[in-house]
Amino acid sequence: MVGKLYDFRQELGRQGIFFCFSGPVSQDLLVEFGDILKQKILHGESSNSIALRVFSMVVEQAQNIIHYSAEKCVKNDSEGEERELSIGIIAVGYEGEHYFVVSGNMIEEENVEGLRNRLAKLQKMDKNELKKHYKEERKKGPAITSKGAGLGFIDMAKKASKPIEFDFKKIDDKFSFFSSRTVI
Repeated sequence: MVGKLYDFRQELGRQGIFFCFSGPVSQDLLVEFGDILKQKILHGESSNSIALRVFSMVVEQAQNIIHYSAEKCVKNDSEGEERELSIGIIAVGYEGEHYFVVSGNMIEEENVEGLRNRLAKLQKMDKNELKKHYKEERKKGPAITSKGAGLGFIDMAKKASKPIEFDFKKIDDKFSFFSSRTVI
């Protein structure tokens, strides 16, 4: 593995990825992500507003991992208390004229079809339709199956410069690996 790490780094570079994290995701980690990404993006001479939009996408995708990943681990926090953390992967890159954020995590197979239908619907909407849909969903309030108001993907679709890309890789009868990509 040690000898292949350079190859992995080179592959990330070929894909345009300059930041990648795989493992347990927490709110504390998001703060660290923000500092790293802001410095990297501003160093690349992009505007502060672009850096904030990229970080906003990272936050939304990390929140999806935190709330919905079916893969968990237990870690001790700074006070020695055990916390259950969700596992996923997040990467940020630059391609052409745009930044992109990709993420992935395990989800229960029973949730695949509903999520696929929601995302496919969002892919077909233009910016005005997305704004209208967002307002309608906010009025409804949190869904029973949602850990928030269920607005994260709608918000990402509104902010993205292209429709959200997504994929589901069936792992077994119980789980699939969900991946998404947003372009800023």
